[in-house]
Formats: sequence, C-alpha cells, structure tokens
Amino acid sequence: MQNAFLAAILVSVACGVVGCYVVIKRIVFISGGISHSAFGGVGLGYFLGVNPLLAAVPFTLLAAAGMGLVKKRMEVPEDTAIGILWSVGMALGIIFVNLTPGYAPDLISYLFGNILTVPTTDLYLMLLLDAVILVMVYLLRREFLALSFDEEFSTVVGMPSEAVYYLLLALVALSVVVLIKVVGVILIIALLTIPAAITREYTNNLNQMMVLSVVLGAVLTTGGLVLSYIFNLASGATIVLFMALAFLLSSFIRRYT
Repeated sequence: MQNAFLAAILVSVACGVVGCYVVIKRIVFISGGISHSAFGGVGLGYFLGVNPLLAAVPFTLLAAAGMGLVKKRMEVPEDTAIGILWSVGMALGIIFVNLTPGYAPDLISYLFGNILTVPTTDLYLMLLLDAVILVMVYLLRREFLALSFDEEFSTVVGMPSEAVYYLLLALVALSVVVLIKVVGVILIIALLTIPAAITREYTNNLNQMMVLSVVLGAVLTTGGLVLSYIFNLASGATIVLFMALAFLLSSFIRRYT
C-alpha cells in the first residue's frame, strides 16, 4: 500500500501537468492512440526479457512521433491514420507476447492496471519521468502555451511550432508510461483528461489549472485506491469510475449553482 500511495502521487503529477495541454489543445484522440500503442512496448519488453516499462519508453516515443507525422504530413484523414496506428501498436504487443516463451504473469496489470503491484523499481522510473516532464514544461512553458492556444499565430511569429508539437506529444508519451501500471493502457486516457477537464471549469489560468489538476488527481487517485481496497475491486477501474463520478458531480454543481 505504501508503494501504491506513492505511485498515486507520482502519476498525479504527470497527468495533472500534461493533461492540461491535452485538454486545451484537444488532442485527446491522439493521446488515446499513443496510450494504446504503448502496449507494443510492453510486449517488446516481455520478448526481450527487460522491464516492460523501460521498453515502453522508446516504443511509445516512436508511436507519438509517428502520430505527429500523420497529423502534419500525410493526406490520410487524421482519425483514420491514428486508428490504424492505435490497432497496430496493440497488435504488435500481442505478437511479442505470443513469441515470448512461457507465461506473462503481469500482462493483465499492464492492460487494466494494478496499482497494488507497483514495485519500488517502477517508482524510481516514474519519479525520473516526472522530473523530465516537469523540466521540459518549465523550459518550454511559453512555447507550449502559444502552441496550445494559437498554433497558427505561433508559426507566423517564427516559433518552430511543429518541433514544439512533437515535444508535446513526447510528454504525452512519457506520461503514458508513468500511468501504465496504475490504470493500464486501456484506461490511461481517463487520468489524462478528467482532472484537467474538471479544473478547467474553475480557472482560465494555465498555471493554476496545472496545480489544481495535480492536487485533484492525487485526491481522486488515492480515493479510488482506498475504495478499491475497502470493497475488494479492481484498482484501476475503481480509480477511473471515482474520477468520472467526480466529473459528473462537478458538472452538476457548475450548472446549478
């Protein structure tokens, strides 16, 4: 449980900061494609006999770059191309697992999450990825802000908006790796969007939105964890449902007050 609570805090940092850009920039579908493609990296980790999260880092970064290229350079409709890459990533993960001798004991936890099984080594990896995300956001905060609200204007004034866009997708990819063991690749998109979507209703200041998203994400993630422990339910699904309930309650309060 100690590792589980620490993991809840670490994932809240990633999903709270990067999730704000995902919601504001409206790249939820691309983020979903990246998260599902990450399963290919997990399968590659099993096949190579290394930590699946370590293998998922470069694989997910490549998937993010591929989806960015699809959006910027290809004439294929964006949703069609992302859907193809989404399914290809999942299919590669399944192939790699099938090619691996023996049984993959933790495979379900990578699909649907199990925060109770997060080992200490994964906590260190989450902490490292959180640090990378925070440093990149701090150094490129003005560029990400311009890209999120007016990409065309940022290009006109000479900002390398395409390169910044790829960096933003890289942050999404790193956040996905942080979140995999908590809610799994199937449910990651909920943690990236729900806390940011709730806090966006209460502030238009991006810095405040990020801080509130991190705090809210930590509260909701730990709350869902406690509920899953009390009622003996799947932790990842319980966390997501608890967040969805908070979103509905927040929407109700905003509408009728």
